[in-house]
Amino acid sequence: MKTSQNTVLLIGGTAGIGLEIAKQLTALDNHVIITGRNQERLDAAAASLKNVTTILSDVSKAGDVEQLVEKIKVDFPQLNIVINNAGRALVYNLTDQGQDAFANAEDEMLTNYLSIIRINQKLLPVLLAQESSAIVNVSSIVAYVPGVNLPTYAGSKAALHSYSTSLRLSLEDTAVKVFELMPPLVDTEFSKEIGGHNGIKPSVVADDLVAALANDEYEIRVGDTAKIYELFRQSPVDALNVMNASRKANIDSVQQ
Repeated sequence: MKTSQNTVLLIGGTAGIGLEIAKQLTALDNHVIITGRNQERLDAAAASLKNVTTILSDVSKAGDVEQLVEKIKVDFPQLNIVINNAGRALVYNLTDQGQDAFANAEDEMLTNYLSIIRINQKLLPVLLAQESSAIVNVSSIVAYVPGVNLPTYAGSKAALHSYSTSLRLSLEDTAVKVFELMPPLVDTEFSKEIGGHNGIKPSVVADDLVAALANDEYEIRVGDTAKIYELFRQSPVDALNVMNASRKANIDSVQQ
């Protein structure tokens, strides 16, 4: 699909991967609508970008989503790309009695999975009205192979991967294309607790997304995600061992 002159809704675009995607898309003459939960971050993002609109909104809150969808329908009926980049990740071990695994999973599943289903469903009529449109769901390398220090986050991303595949099949006879962006470890504030400084730059993720949009490549396995995917196809056990070999050390350092 085209990568310029689109109207893009970017859920979670004030920092990290989201902000880099906004930079690249606005540079390509797209109008990007950024949402976020923090007004100061929204203002800072807007100050660094051109052709951008910011909306204070929490995708995990039903009321906020209702207001956002109504605003889109009234002010941006030409919307043709939705990028679901909001995320919630909690670093802990399932054996840690100081953690409530159910509460953690409930929190992450709402933001990383259920809220995406809700906003996609509510915006589908807008997207279906366009000649060409797309949904981009941002999942993760752990959608394929879980990490011991992100147990319920990994579960939410695995669910998102399955949903994205089902949504793509459901919309295959329409003008709406469904992409899934699957980053590995990325050097952002979001991933600081799990050694994000060892990860790739957010610009690499944004580069791969723009290229995949242009080429209609629906599963975008960035960097090490592609390697883990190929290893998983060959040997799920080996992939699990590789994924967790270094990350067990990370969880130990976080808990000390």
